[in-house]
Amino acid sequence: MQLTHNYWWFKSIIDQDVCQEIIQLGKDKIEQQKAAGERVDGTTFGGGEKELNPKAPAQGEKTKAQLQKEGIDHSYIRDSEVTWFSDNWLYELIHPWLQEANQNAGWNFQWDFSEAMQFTVYKPGQFYGWHRDGQSDHFGAYKRYIHGVTPEPLKEDGNLPQQYVINPKLVGKVRKLSLTLNLTDPSEYDGGDLKFDFGEHAESGQFHTCEEIRPQGSMIVFPSFVPHCVTPVKRGTRYSLVCWSLGEPFK
Repeated sequence: MQLTHNYWWFKSIIDQDVCQEIIQLGKDKIEQQKAAGERVDGTTFGGGEKELNPKAPAQGEKTKAQLQKEGIDHSYIRDSEVTWFSDNWLYELIHPWLQEANQNAGWNFQWDFSEAMQFTVYKPGQFYGWHRDGQSDHFGAYKRYIHGVTPEPLKEDGNLPQQYVINPKLVGKVRKLSLTLNLTDPSEYDGGDLKFDFGEHAESGQFHTCEEIRPQGSMIVFPSFVPHCVTPVKRGTRYSLVCWSLGEPFK
Protein backbone atom coordinates (compact mmCIF):
# COMPACT_ATOMS: atom_id res chain seq x y z
CA MET A 1 0.00 0.00 0.00
CA GLN A 2 1.41 3.39 -1.04
CA LEU A 3 1.09 5.94 1.77
CA THR A 4 1.65 9.69 1.68
CA HIS A 5 2.32 9.58 5.42
CA ASN A 6 3.83 6.43 6.96
CA TYR A 7 3.11 7.75 10.45
CA TRP A 8 1.64 10.76 12.26
CA TRP A 9 2.98 12.13 15.52
CA PHE A 10 2.19 14.67 18.23
CA LYS A 11 4.83 16.28 20.45
CA SER A 12 4.33 16.34 24.25
CA ILE A 13 0.53 16.29 24.13
CA ILE A 14 0.08 14.31 27.36
CA ASP A 15 0.95 16.10 30.60
CA GLN A 16 4.06 14.90 32.44
CA ASP A 17 2.05 14.26 35.62
CA VAL A 18 -0.30 11.99 33.70
CA CYS A 19 2.68 10.14 32.22
CA GLN A 20 4.13 9.61 35.68
CA GLU A 21 0.76 8.38 36.96
CA ILE A 22 0.60 5.78 34.18
CA ILE A 23 4.18 4.71 34.87
CA GLN A 24 3.46 4.20 38.56
CA LEU A 25 0.26 2.29 37.85
CA GLY A 26 2.14 0.03 35.43
CA LYS A 27 5.09 -0.60 37.74
CA ASP A 28 2.77 -1.42 40.65
CA LYS A 29 0.75 -3.84 38.53
CA ILE A 30 3.86 -5.63 37.26
CA GLU A 31 5.14 -6.08 40.82
CA GLN A 32 1.76 -7.43 41.90
CA GLN A 33 1.79 -9.94 39.05
CA LYS A 34 5.33 -11.03 39.86
CA ALA A 35 4.37 -11.54 43.51
CA ALA A 36 1.48 -13.70 42.35
CA GLY A 37 3.80 -15.79 40.17
CA GLU A 38 2.34 -14.51 36.92
CA ARG A 39 4.34 -14.10 33.73
CA VAL A 40 5.19 -10.48 32.82
CA ASP A 41 7.68 -10.88 29.97
CA GLY A 42 6.60 -9.58 26.59
CA THR A 43 5.41 -12.43 24.36
CA THR A 44 5.41 -12.90 20.59
CA PHE A 45 3.13 -14.86 18.27
CA GLY A 46 6.04 -16.99 17.14
CA GLY A 47 7.44 -17.74 20.61
CA GLY A 48 10.46 -15.53 19.98
CA GLU A 49 10.71 -13.96 23.42
CA LYS A 50 13.86 -14.23 25.52
CA GLU A 51 12.22 -16.33 28.25
CA LEU A 52 11.64 -19.16 25.76
CA ASN A 53 15.05 -18.77 24.08
CA PRO A 54 17.53 -18.13 26.92
CA LYS A 55 20.54 -19.56 25.06
CA ALA A 56 19.88 -17.82 21.74
CA PRO A 57 21.56 -14.52 20.77
CA ALA A 58 19.55 -11.30 20.82
CA GLN A 59 18.26 -9.97 17.51
CA GLY A 60 18.35 -6.35 18.67
CA GLU A 61 17.70 -4.00 15.76
CA LYS A 62 19.48 -6.21 13.23
CA THR A 63 17.50 -7.53 10.27
CA LYS A 64 17.30 -11.23 9.48
CA ALA A 65 19.60 -10.66 6.51
CA GLN A 66 22.22 -9.06 8.75
CA LEU A 67 21.98 -11.93 11.23
CA GLN A 68 22.34 -14.53 8.49
CA LYS A 69 25.51 -12.83 7.27
CA GLU A 70 26.84 -13.33 10.79
CA GLY A 71 25.88 -17.00 10.65
CA ILE A 72 22.95 -16.61 13.07
CA ASP A 73 19.81 -18.51 12.04
CA HIS A 74 17.92 -18.39 15.33
CA SER A 75 17.69 -15.49 17.78
CA TYR A 76 15.16 -14.16 20.26
CA ILE A 77 13.20 -11.19 19.03
CA ARG A 78 11.84 -9.68 22.24
CA ASP A 79 13.01 -8.85 25.75
CA SER A 80 10.79 -6.63 27.90
CA GLU A 81 8.24 -6.62 30.72
CA VAL A 82 4.57 -5.84 30.12
CA THR A 83 1.22 -5.51 31.80
CA TRP A 84 -2.21 -4.57 30.49
CA PHE A 85 -4.77 -1.79 31.04
CA SER A 86 -8.42 -1.56 30.01
CA ASP A 87 -9.26 1.60 31.97
CA ASN A 88 -11.87 3.81 30.29
CA TRP A 89 -10.01 7.02 31.15
CA LEU A 90 -6.98 5.84 29.16
CA TYR A 91 -9.09 5.20 26.05
CA GLU A 92 -10.73 8.61 26.51
CA LEU A 93 -7.24 10.10 26.74
CA ILE A 94 -5.81 8.65 23.53
CA HIS A 95 -8.73 7.93 21.18
CA PRO A 96 -9.23 11.58 20.11
CA TRP A 97 -5.55 11.78 19.11
CA LEU A 98 -5.77 8.43 17.33
CA GLN A 99 -8.68 9.62 15.24
CA GLU A 100 -7.02 12.97 14.51
CA ALA A 101 -3.92 11.17 13.25
CA ASN A 102 -6.07 8.81 11.17
CA GLN A 103 -7.66 11.79 9.43
CA ASN A 104 -4.63 14.09 9.19
CA ALA A 105 -2.47 11.36 7.63
CA GLY A 106 -5.13 10.72 4.99
CA TRP A 107 -5.61 7.08 5.92
CA ASN A 108 -9.21 7.28 7.19
CA PHE A 109 -9.05 3.61 8.12
CA GLN A 110 -12.31 2.17 9.45
CA TRP A 111 -11.88 1.00 13.04
CA ASP A 112 -14.38 0.37 15.82
CA PHE A 113 -12.58 -1.29 18.73
CA SER A 114 -9.29 -1.11 20.63
CA GLU A 115 -7.58 -3.98 22.41
CA ALA A 116 -6.30 -3.80 25.96
CA MET A 117 -3.40 -1.35 26.19
CA GLN A 118 0.08 -2.67 26.76
CA PHE A 119 2.32 -0.94 29.32
CA THR A 120 5.88 -1.87 28.38
CA VAL A 121 9.15 -1.62 30.30
CA TYR A 122 12.52 -1.72 28.53
CA LYS A 123 15.55 -1.87 30.82
CA PRO A 124 19.23 -1.78 29.70
CA GLY A 125 19.80 -4.30 26.93
CA GLN A 126 16.10 -4.94 26.38
CA PHE A 127 14.45 -4.40 22.99
CA TYR A 128 11.81 -5.58 20.52
CA GLY A 129 13.17 -6.72 17.15
CA TRP A 130 11.65 -6.26 13.72
CA HIS A 131 7.97 -7.19 13.49
CA ARG A 132 4.55 -6.13 12.27
CA ASP A 133 1.72 -5.70 14.76
CA GLY A 134 -0.61 -7.76 12.61
CA GLN A 135 -1.83 -8.76 9.19
CA SER A 136 -4.46 -6.63 7.52
CA ASP A 137 -6.12 -9.10 5.16
CA HIS A 138 -8.82 -11.69 5.78
CA PHE A 139 -6.21 -14.37 6.52
CA GLY A 140 -5.07 -12.31 9.51
CA ALA A 141 -8.49 -11.83 11.12
CA TYR A 142 -8.95 -12.96 14.71
CA LYS A 143 -10.86 -16.20 15.29
CA ARG A 144 -12.95 -17.07 18.33
CA TYR A 145 -11.59 -19.69 20.68
CA ILE A 146 -14.17 -21.89 22.40
CA HIS A 147 -12.82 -24.20 25.11
CA GLY A 148 -13.68 -27.81 24.38
CA VAL A 149 -14.78 -27.01 20.83
CA THR A 150 -11.86 -25.36 19.02
CA PRO A 151 -9.64 -28.25 17.78
CA GLU A 152 -6.34 -26.46 18.38
CA PRO A 153 -5.02 -26.91 21.94
CA LEU A 154 -3.83 -24.15 24.22
CA LYS A 155 -0.10 -23.45 24.27
CA GLU A 156 2.04 -25.06 26.96
CA ASP A 157 2.02 -21.81 28.95
CA GLY A 158 -1.80 -21.70 28.86
CA ASN A 159 -2.07 -18.93 26.27
CA LEU A 160 -4.38 -19.15 23.29
CA PRO A 161 -3.11 -20.43 19.94
CA GLN A 162 -1.94 -17.80 17.48
CA GLN A 163 -4.73 -15.66 16.00
CA TYR A 164 -7.40 -16.92 18.44
CA VAL A 165 -9.25 -14.71 20.93
CA ILE A 166 -12.01 -15.09 23.50
CA ASN A 167 -13.44 -11.57 23.32
CA PRO A 168 -16.23 -11.67 20.69
CA LYS A 169 -15.63 -7.98 19.84
CA LEU A 170 -12.30 -8.96 18.29
CA VAL A 171 -13.56 -11.82 16.13
CA GLY A 172 -13.26 -11.21 12.40
CA LYS A 173 -11.17 -8.07 12.84
CA VAL A 174 -7.56 -7.09 12.20
CA ARG A 175 -5.26 -4.53 13.74
CA LYS A 176 -5.30 -1.42 11.56
CA LEU A 177 -3.77 1.37 13.63
CA SER A 178 -0.96 1.15 16.18
CA LEU A 179 -0.30 3.86 18.74
CA THR A 180 2.66 4.40 21.05
CA LEU A 181 2.75 6.97 23.85
CA ASN A 182 6.24 7.72 25.18
CA LEU A 183 5.93 8.04 28.95
CA THR A 184 9.58 8.67 29.82
CA ASP A 185 11.64 11.85 30.10
CA PRO A 186 14.32 11.52 27.38
CA SER A 187 17.07 12.47 29.84
CA GLU A 188 16.39 9.26 31.75
CA TYR A 189 17.40 6.78 29.04
CA ASP A 190 19.50 6.25 25.91
CA GLY A 191 18.57 3.99 23.02
CA GLY A 192 15.11 2.46 23.07
CA ASP A 193 14.05 4.24 19.88
CA LEU A 194 11.09 3.31 17.71
CA LYS A 195 12.49 2.52 14.27
CA PHE A 196 10.64 1.86 10.99
CA ASP A 197 11.43 -0.14 7.87
CA PHE A 198 9.63 1.51 4.94
CA GLY A 199 11.13 -0.83 2.35
CA GLU A 200 14.22 -0.60 0.16
CA HIS A 201 12.46 1.52 -2.47
CA ALA A 202 11.14 4.20 -0.10
CA GLU A 203 12.00 7.68 -1.38
CA SER A 204 12.86 8.89 2.12
CA GLY A 205 15.12 5.89 2.76
CA GLN A 206 14.42 2.41 4.04
CA PHE A 207 15.03 2.91 7.76
CA HIS A 208 13.86 5.78 9.95
CA THR A 209 14.50 6.28 13.68
CA CYS A 210 11.65 8.25 15.27
CA GLU A 211 13.50 10.71 17.44
CA GLU A 212 10.44 12.96 17.10
CA ILE A 213 8.64 11.16 19.92
CA ARG A 214 11.45 11.15 22.49
CA PRO A 215 9.97 14.14 24.41
CA GLN A 216 7.84 12.84 27.30
CA GLY A 217 4.14 12.69 26.50
CA SER A 218 4.69 12.44 22.74
CA MET A 219 2.56 10.07 20.69
CA ILE A 220 2.87 8.34 17.34
CA VAL A 221 0.23 6.55 15.25
CA PHE A 222 1.01 4.32 12.27
CA PRO A 223 -0.61 1.56 10.19
CA SER A 224 -0.20 -1.77 11.96
CA PHE A 225 1.22 -3.44 8.85
CA VAL A 226 4.35 -1.22 8.83
CA PRO A 227 7.48 -3.13 10.02
CA HIS A 228 9.12 -1.58 13.07
CA CYS A 229 11.31 -2.32 16.06
CA VAL A 230 12.40 -0.83 19.40
CA THR A 231 16.18 -0.56 19.53
CA PRO A 232 18.04 -1.83 22.62
CA VAL A 233 18.06 0.49 25.62
CA LYS A 234 21.63 1.50 26.47
CA ARG A 235 21.01 3.40 29.74
CA GLY A 236 18.08 3.88 32.09
CA THR A 237 14.55 2.58 31.57
CA ARG A 238 12.00 3.36 28.86
CA TYR A 239 8.29 3.16 29.64
CA SER A 240 5.63 3.25 26.95
CA LEU A 241 1.92 2.66 26.45
CA VAL A 242 0.84 0.84 23.28
CA CYS A 243 -2.64 0.47 21.82
CA TRP A 244 -3.97 -1.33 18.74
CA SER A 245 -7.25 -0.33 17.11
CA LEU A 246 -9.11 -2.82 14.94
CA GLY A 247 -11.68 -3.03 12.20
CA GLU A 248 -12.80 -5.36 9.42
CA PRO A 249 -10.06 -6.48 7.01
CA PHE A 250 -9.29 -4.12 4.15
CA LYS A 251 -11.49 -4.69 1.11
